[in-house]
Amino acid sequence: MSFKIQRKFLILFFLTTIFSLSFITNVKAKEDSQDLKEKVVYLTFDDGPGGKITNQILDTLEKENVPATFFVIGCQIKGQEDIILRMKNEGHSIGLHSFSHNRNKLYCEDDSFLQEMLQGQETLFEVTGEKYNILRFPFGCNNKSYRLTDKLVEKLHENNFKIYDWTVDSGDGANANSAPENIIKKACKAGDNDKVIVLMHCSYINKNSSLALPSIIKYYKNNGYIFKSIDENTPEVYKIMKK
Repeated sequence: MSFKIQRKFLILFFLTTIFSLSFITNVKAKEDSQDLKEKVVYLTFDDGPGGKITNQILDTLEKENVPATFFVIGCQIKGQEDIILRMKNEGHSIGLHSFSHNRNKLYCEDDSFLQEMLQGQETLFEVTGEKYNILRFPFGCNNKSYRLTDKLVEKLHENNFKIYDWTVDSGDGANANSAPENIIKKACKAGDNDKVIVLMHCSYINKNSSLALPSIIKYYKNNGYIFKSIDENTPEVYKIMKK
């Protein structure tokens, strides 16, 4: 074999090797990227504190080593300060769900809504010494009485509040007496979503939600989800609907 042929052969071999290594590296990088894509579920509970039911939910979360987020009603805190402190001390997030949960007071005007949240914030501060800024609209940002506006979003942001709706509804708010298996079925709908916010409730009447919770946790664990609580660094979840 002549020198020129040997040289061409070596160059071709060299280029082929580089291409092969590059292809393998790109495939591996893509696989690693897919592996690193985190699947997160946020379990959220509205309408607490709710006495025994909230404590049962906290017991399950403690047993399963799962964090959650509780959007609490300010007027229900008095006499249940121990439950609020348990939420805090066990590492859960606490958010605002208004002071009264009264639809007419909340949605008569923007300033009324803001004052409800500020009052709930102050009530929590008196118990915990912490100022909580995450909130959830009672009945959701867009409900039978109200449609979220840019104006209210701006007003809330000016007061350092952040808004969090949900992506999966367990149905236990519309029907607290729904059978546990129905709550489980509705709550366990991750689909292909890498981020899921599950709406549940922990008021006095949500006994079946407490019974459904272990199976819901099992579903998300089996599907590779990491459990997190919502905090001020969590991207907001809300939608301004066109009228």
